Amino acid sequence: MLRLLLVSTSTTHGTDYLEHCAPQIRHLFGETDASKVLFVPDALFDRDGYAEKARTAFSAMGLGLDSIHHSPDPVAAVGNAEGIFIGGGNTFRLLKALYDHDLIDPIRRRVLAGMPYLGTSAGSNVACPTIMTTNDMPIVYPPSFDALGLVPFQINAHYLDPDPDSTHMGETRETRIREFHEQNSTPVVALREGAMLEVAGDRTVLQGETGGRLFRRSQDPLECLPGFEFHQMLG
Repeated sequence: MLRLLLVSTSTTHGTDYLEHCAPQIRHLFGETDASKVLFVPDALFDRDGYAEKARTAFSAMGLGLDSIHHSPDPVAAVGNAEGIFIGGGNTFRLLKALYDHDLIDPIRRRVLAGMPYLGTSAGSNVACPTIMTTNDMPIVYPPSFDALGLVPFQINAHYLDPDPDSTHMGETRETRIREFHEQNSTPVVALREGAMLEVAGDRTVLQGETGGRLFRRSQDPLECLPGFEFHQMLG
């Protein structure tokens, strides 16, 4: 059964790294006694520092973690993993690394076969069909915008609601998502900071404290509170 936890951000205001989603992480990986999770740190430049930060957070949750960048054979590491965590950073850099190391198909196969998957920010973006709803700058050029395709919808992480009192005249996040739907029909789940999606089989539930919005082509955005179940709305 498909098991994913797709988190908007790794750190919320006033909390430590992964602290706000620690109960959900323990639940995700604890069900399979995943003492060793494979971490993909490629969304950041300092992979050693990032891996150590993630390892410290996982240790506090009673979980082990190995970083894929220490493995001489990344594809074999995916094949031997008990769970996978793809961290946040720049989505374009992350996706390029997945292509460079031939990891798209191996990760997809393992997760679709039931290996638990945790993504934060960019790691949540690459779980989608494409990375076309990321907020990041294209600092590198991946071979394609096509991503892992683990879920049939797009995610916009770190979503900011339009501020009616703002004097800023540039495009809002809502405007950008509407532009996406001028060219594409895939639904977009916009996750505010502190929000996350729990995917179990064909069930997708909004968790966290802040909620989000569901954008669908030619429809008004739908406000979604924590506990909202999307059912067939995202297919």
